[in-house]
Amino acid sequence: MAGSECALVRHFVSKAPAAVYYIPEFITPQEETYLLNQVYGVPQTKWTQLSNRRLQNWGGLPHPKGMVLEDLPQWLKTYADQIAKLEVFEGKVPNHVLVNEYEAGQGIMPHVDGPLYFPVVSTISLGSHTLLDFYAPMPIEDAVHVSQAASTSFEDRFMCSILLQPRSLVLVCEDMYKVYLHGIVERKADTVTHDVANLEKCQGLTMGDCLDRARRVSLTIRHVPKTVKAKLLFGTKR
Repeated sequence: MAGSECALVRHFVSKAPAAVYYIPEFITPQEETYLLNQVYGVPQTKWTQLSNRRLQNWGGLPHPKGMVLEDLPQWLKTYADQIAKLEVFEGKVPNHVLVNEYEAGQGIMPHVDGPLYFPVVSTISLGSHTLLDFYAPMPIEDAVHVSQAASTSFEDRFMCSILLQPRSLVLVCEDMYKVYLHGIVERKADTVTHDVANLEKCQGLTMGDCLDRARRVSLTIRHVPKTVKAKLLFGTKR
């Protein structure tokens, strides 16, 4: 791990709680185009439509009893292998990817990713920017009624934002993964303020800039530690 810490130290976001790493231009414009072509080249049946976005699931469905492991397609495995070389997954290779598509104005409620995953999440952004917002954890009594508390408690617990530019990679680790909530507010434009903790690592931006959102595709690349073979989970035919 020492070697990876040395490699990542210049990408550490010091103005955010531990630990967030932000790597701008992690992929090239040509790679971005290639990945978007792959995303939109899959059969429509691969998409799952949700109320605020749609997604593709690759690698299997995480489950407390174990994920039935499926091979990642090569266009995703290439980047899972690249991220594994950063050693943030402690020698493990990511085996699960969620492809999320957000139209301008769409987002996701503050949440934690939970214990089914190794406690690191890596995300490559394609097409458009967004602001990933972080919030202090909610008291248990509020968390039980999360839908009722959303309009007030989350806003009161806002900590900072990370600006995710196209082609960037963000790594969310340690307590920022395990404890703090993260989400994307549903709006069509973002204003650059002092709340953007990684602003010094973002090129071509100044305080007060207004950034219009467009369609964004995110590759959320993670490692699911507990996996099983299909025949062990479902049994074999006799």
